[in-house]
Amino acid sequence: FLKAGPRRKVYWQGPSIGFDTGGNASKVFALAYNLRDVDLIYRRYPGVEGSAYFIGGLGVNYLRADDITLAPMRAGVSAKDEDLLEPNRFPVFQSDRGGQYTYHGPGQRVAYVMLDLRARGRDVRAFVASLETWIIAALAAFNVEGQVRDGRVGVWVPRQGPGFAREDKIAAIGVRLRKWISFHGISLNVEPDLTHFSGIVPCGINAHGVTSLVDLGLPVTMGEADGALKAAFEACFGATIPTAPPC
Repeated sequence: FLKAGPRRKVYWQGPSIGFDTGGNASKVFALAYNLRDVDLIYRRYPGVEGSAYFIGGLGVNYLRADDITLAPMRAGVSAKDEDLLEPNRFPVFQSDRGGQYTYHGPGQRVAYVMLDLRARGRDVRAFVASLETWIIAALAAFNVEGQVRDGRVGVWVPRQGPGFAREDKIAAIGVRLRKWISFHGISLNVEPDLTHFSGIVPCGINAHGVTSLVDLGLPVTMGEADGALKAAFEACFGATIPTAPPC
């Protein structure tokens, strides 16, 4: 819609502003300032330093070229009331990360990832893909083949047996960005009580189940899982300790 002139369809060709990366769908719209010619929207608009925010359920990141400013906004998919199947079973806390209902408890390794994406390409979707790659590499240490699926953030394990074939989720991802600094992170199911997930629709997905390393028949300890995660993290993101004393 233009303030002056007829309505015109525009097909967005830029990257999605993936601040609600834990969800499975969201609506994107953009505000354009000083856009005198609609065709000018089809060009590269670099991000504005320090303009990435998640405010009131909206992911915002200003883009600018010359005097034209775009403000793509993504309305995150909040948790649906009906997905909390047993509201009195466990304490429920609201989080400011992207995504829907999930469960955290004993037997899970929750890793809080704080990285400066200004030094890593300012690409949200690439960052989430790197988190998935990290988890997949850690699972490979136990000969578990983790996989990713379009439209389903997280890491999944294909399972087959007599009379069944399914995909179960073994790790979840939910992040938030502020000024390109990441918050929140991942959770890996090592040995949680999987029946606890029955109180919710995990991440709004009811067509698939959840699993853990122990559920897959692997008696992995939390210490062993930590070791695999640390080794894989350094392979994906770099060393976690200084290689030389600070000056």
